[in-house]
Amino acid sequence: MGGRRSAWAENSERLRRAATTEPGRLRIIGAVIASLVIVFGAVTAWQMTDRADAADDVLLKSQPLTSDAADIYRALAEANTAASSAFLAGGQETPQARTRYEDNIATAAKQLVTAAASAEPGSPSARAITTLNTALPVYKGLVERARTYNRMGFPVGGAYLRYANQKMQDEMLPAAQSLYDGENARLKSDYADAKAYPWAAIALGALALAVLAGAQLREYRRTNRLLNPGLVAASAAAAVVLLWLAAGHSVARVELNGSQKNGVRSLEALHNAHIAALKARGNENLTLVSRGAETVDGKDKYDEAYTREMANLVNDLARAGSYADDGQGEAPVEAANKSVAEWQTRHKAARAQDLNGDYEEALARVIGSTEPTSQSFDAVDKSLQSALTHEQAEFKEAARDGRSAFSGLPVGAGVLAVLGAAGAVLGIGRRLSEFR
Repeated sequence: MGGRRSAWAENSERLRRAATTEPGRLRIIGAVIASLVIVFGAVTAWQMTDRADAADDVLLKSQPLTSDAADIYRALAEANTAASSAFLAGGQETPQARTRYEDNIATAAKQLVTAAASAEPGSPSARAITTLNTALPVYKGLVERARTYNRMGFPVGGAYLRYANQKMQDEMLPAAQSLYDGENARLKSDYADAKAYPWAAIALGALALAVLAGAQLREYRRTNRLLNPGLVAASAAAAVVLLWLAAGHSVARVELNGSQKNGVRSLEALHNAHIAALKARGNENLTLVSRGAETVDGKDKYDEAYTREMANLVNDLARAGSYADDGQGEAPVEAANKSVAEWQTRHKAARAQDLNGDYEEALARVIGSTEPTSQSFDAVDKSLQSALTHEQAEFKEAARDGRSAFSGLPVGAGVLAVLGAAGAVLGIGRRLSEFR
């Protein structure tokens, strides 16, 4: 006498027997269709929720944090430039110059607190923030010593300022660059997640429609009835979800691509241009502070650095101009280009006076009251600030439009999938009732 068969074997046998009858086949078809439509809706809701969350991160987290990291770099570079400008003025240091330095130091410190709150412990960003928090008070101390000795007329003040600049250039700005690079990498990752094609949902949607079409064709051949209302309703629901998925994701992708190209890339180019301008101005000032005390291959170290940064500025402005997609974005970039050309002409004249030994005339052409290079730098700075404000608004508008394209899709897909599965079950149930 054989042993009792397992529950699995018994259930498999029942299923095989049911599959030999029309009612059994219909039940299997109905179960497959309902399950497939539900899975399609669930996967669509899951993938669209992930992409909507990534788009939220782009708009509300990673891009603002990337902008904050750029602001930290810019504030440090601007503080360094302001310190050298104030030093050149000596005992005639203006309250505005001092305020500009202190405001930028305060801005950097405040933004570091914000960045620290979002950085993961032990990450490169966290280490960069630690480096900056440690170096900032040391830098401030060096600048204060330089300022004190300078006001007293002691030449050693220039050495302290050059040491402060070296700490900024060799330690603080690289750390700020590392922080910016980390946040920028996070932003690019969020963009990639938000724009990724939902292939799984698309494939399941196409499969669900193919199975539904096959089931209705089978019904037509067996019953000569053109339509099964339940299966038609299920097909319509699946088709709506698939079309909504394709259209919604396509619109979101287009808008997100626009926000990345015309917003993020433009902002990156403008941030780089602003930093290059600040570095160029700082090195221009330090050329007069050092008075040839530091050279590289027989050339003034700071004047060579000024030349490099001005070349970077010109290149970054060219990139920013190519990304600008309207008149409001192009106008401040064009204005900055004109001011850069004017700055280079004035710097050349100031440098000629310095090389001829007329330090006072060179100083007047850099920080004086009659067409100094400081005036050209301020014009560049103002134009870049205007361009940054415009491009930030452009980014937000495009990113919001991209995020809005996902609105309602996860919930709508789930609801329509349930309705589609119910329609399939009712349609099959109507046929089963004919066998009773």
